[in-house]
Amino acid sequence: MKNTDHINNRRTFAIISHPDAGKTTLTEKFLLFGGAIQVAGAVKSNKIKKFATSDFMEIERQRGISVATSVMSFEYREILINLLDTPGHKDFAEDTFRTLTAVDSVILVVDSVNGVEEQTRRLMEVCRMRETPVIVFVNKMDRDGKNRFDLLEEIENELSIHLHPMTWPINSGKDFKGVYNLHDKNLLLFSAHTKGDEEGELPISDLEEKILDQKLGEKDASMLREDVELIAGVYGDLNKADYLSAKVAPVFFGSAINNFGVKEMLDTFIRIAPVPQCRPTSIREVCPTENKFSGFVFKIHANLDPRHRDRIAFLRVCSGKFERNKYYHHVRIDKDVRFSNPYSFMAREKTVLEDAYPGDVVGLFDTGNFKIGDTLTEGEDFFFTGIPSFSPEIFKEVQNKDPMKTKQLEKGLLQLTDEGVAQLFTQFGGNKKIIGCVGELQFEVIQYRLLHEYGASVQFNSLPFFKACWITSKDPKKLDEFIKFKSANIALDKDGHLVYLAQSEWFLNTERQNNPDIEFHFTSEIHK
Repeated sequence: MKNTDHINNRRTFAIISHPDAGKTTLTEKFLLFGGAIQVAGAVKSNKIKKFATSDFMEIERQRGISVATSVMSFEYREILINLLDTPGHKDFAEDTFRTLTAVDSVILVVDSVNGVEEQTRRLMEVCRMRETPVIVFVNKMDRDGKNRFDLLEEIENELSIHLHPMTWPINSGKDFKGVYNLHDKNLLLFSAHTKGDEEGELPISDLEEKILDQKLGEKDASMLREDVELIAGVYGDLNKADYLSAKVAPVFFGSAINNFGVKEMLDTFIRIAPVPQCRPTSIREVCPTENKFSGFVFKIHANLDPRHRDRIAFLRVCSGKFERNKYYHHVRIDKDVRFSNPYSFMAREKTVLEDAYPGDVVGLFDTGNFKIGDTLTEGEDFFFTGIPSFSPEIFKEVQNKDPMKTKQLEKGLLQLTDEGVAQLFTQFGGNKKIIGCVGELQFEVIQYRLLHEYGASVQFNSLPFFKACWITSKDPKKLDEFIKFKSANIALDKDGHLVYLAQSEWFLNTERQNNPDIEFHFTSEIHK
């Protein structure tokens, strides 16, 4: 198979949503269709709750939330799908943002009961910024929720995106009867606990057919005819180019927990979703069809298997062909490296792979050489851009509760912050360790993992900072003066770069006005 065939055969996407919208359940249904799993994790069996396949960390299983991005590969209708399941919780938005740099498209799950929520807005901002094609799945149609037309209007207004219905619901809640597939011209009848097969699928090329009245009742059949006529007049046929350029988002309705409406979306996804795309680098655009290999690390996870204390770097292949045991150039450290056991993933299951192509995500066993954003090439010196670290919003001092475990604590802090869920700063001229996060939940996760994975017990003490800014200056003398004058607010990040910790927006603006020779940066990408 030629490289172009491999590229055209791949789809790499992320599922994003507000917490509890049904994202992990939808992920499982996709895996069921792809034959990757035999039983859905959300299903209660023998009164024992099987945990979601994609939630592999102990704290995730305890709390029932996804806090780490999981990578899963499966085949569906001879297409290799790389699915990245992202954290829904807002405290882990940065992990989700970086994941969106590694995909070519997105499926956004919206809860029909709650509509558009805060995290949904944040995630869509990132998608719009990157012009990522989006498909919307309106979930939980079997629950009493918002009027379908009102919901479409809300999504369009709140998320600033044009929608295009591909299926259309017949009622909702206890009266939910199914969906009409506007593209394939068939009716899908709903019954709770549908198995996701083709039972209940009824071809209806002409909505005036009497069988529609028999199946839905005259009132609902009449309403469906009116709705479809209205939708056809307003939306017409889907323009695939508009979807690929992120101007239009196809919309599907269903119930993920009942596996209803999922197959229709998956079938459309493999038909219209983009194949691996070209990506910007520091010197030029790199395209998948190039012969030479390149890729970048978008995630690092320590202790994926706590028994083996392993550390895995997740690499997105961008061009050429990745091969096991072949030497590649690690651009940042200017060193050639090779990998004897690269992995592909099915959630917690790892399989050693011989080769990988653009769009694939490869797990690389890491002894500490990798950081998020690192680039591997076949010799060329460039790095992929657009993978920054953002300024944290909450800062806490790390207090070691067990001095006998100082080494374990330092190792744990370094490894966990390498994963990107938090940032580690050291007080300038001192040893005080400061963790910066986007949300409170991250501190809870770090504390839990330090104790259970490294045996280090810590306490976090709040600090009065509101933002971290990376500082640079073309005048070294001015920079030295600023550091000396503001030493209590200066820290170093893990890479030794200077950071100013501002107590408030007022303080930050004042310092920026008083120090025109100092540049204040809100992401760390400036140092790449």
